[in-house]
Amino acid sequence: MTAAVQRGGAHPAITAVVRGVATLGLESEELERFLARDGVLKVSARDLPVAMAQGRDGATTVAASLAIAVAAQVAVFATGGIGGVHREAPFDESGDLVELARSPMVVVCAGAKSILDLPATLERLETLGVTVVGYRTDELPGFFTRTSGIRLTARADTVEEIASIHRAARALGRPQATLVVQPPPEDVALPQDVVDRAVHEALEEASQTGVRGASTTPFLLSAVLRATEGRSLLANLGLLEENAALAAGIAVALSTEADTQR
Repeated sequence: MTAAVQRGGAHPAITAVVRGVATLGLESEELERFLARDGVLKVSARDLPVAMAQGRDGATTVAASLAIAVAAQVAVFATGGIGGVHREAPFDESGDLVELARSPMVVVCAGAKSILDLPATLERLETLGVTVVGYRTDELPGFFTRTSGIRLTARADTVEEIASIHRAARALGRPQATLVVQPPPEDVALPQDVVDRAVHEALEEASQTGVRGASTTPFLLSAVLRATEGRSLLANLGLLEENAALAAGIAVALSTEADTQR
């Protein structure tokens, strides 16, 4: 992802809590330590003050990454898939959605994770006033899949269009993010029926083993990885790089437009 951002002419910066410091831009040795995962917490937006006060290492969720990026006045953020509304009762909702509603920046993703209730998630984003734009697609991507059957109300085919949409939101003083969704690359995307079957099996396994709360998402993603014999990991890596490249293009377009206005 960092290489893709650099190729696009933008500057990459990874968010984390590093020994209690909310950080935008990990050093290489810090990144290596985080990738080893030893003693690293999963930190959402609500957990940031605790991790900071206790001097902990924390890998940031989308919500926490947004909180740090907004504090640093960053304009564009790239991730894989956002959290959303879960499929099973009691219909847990990710903190990512509320954070998107108060983070005035561009967020690039491949939609919400396939393990979630995608129609309910899109409806919740609408309720929260988050503008969702399909990049060269009229349909909400399904994270691992290029299609979901869910139509979008807005589409943009160039990074300049996305930059203009975001500028318009800022001109209105809108506090919400501009959520840009693009499908995973064709060469790594999974068929819809394969993902649906894998997610169904993963949900059954989670129910039988009593997995709940913050452990649910990583458990389900691991179960899908096993069910697809590793193909979901290839899709994840491919879409991460593609999203980073698009985010770089949008960042450059926003910067160029700002320079022109001066």
